[in-house]
Amino acid sequence: MPCYRCGARQTDPVRGASPWQRGVRDESQVLICPDCQRLHDHDLDSCSTCGSTTLIRRLGEVECRSCGAVRMARTDTLTVSVPPPPGLSAEVEAALNRVLGRA
Repeated sequence: MPCYRCGARQTDPVRGASPWQRGVRDESQVLICPDCQRLHDHDLDSCSTCGSTTLIRRLGEVECRSCGAVRMARTDTLTVSVPPPPGLSAEVEAALNRVLGRA
């Protein structure tokens, strides 16, 4: 999943905690890259109980990681979609060729 703001893709993770941040925006789980985290306005959904933006979405629920409040996710909103970065399909094809030993 790319960064919802700039479209950057994660690279192979190193040991330890990921520098990428998770959030919920318009009822969809999104990732925020380390560069975009420096911006102050992420426009993320916030918890109706405590106001925190440390939300995660899973299996039709949205959970606040700060206070533990859980609510059903709304399904009537549009989902956030980021177009794939240019050249992504060519990169995927090249990676598959390497892994599958194609010439």
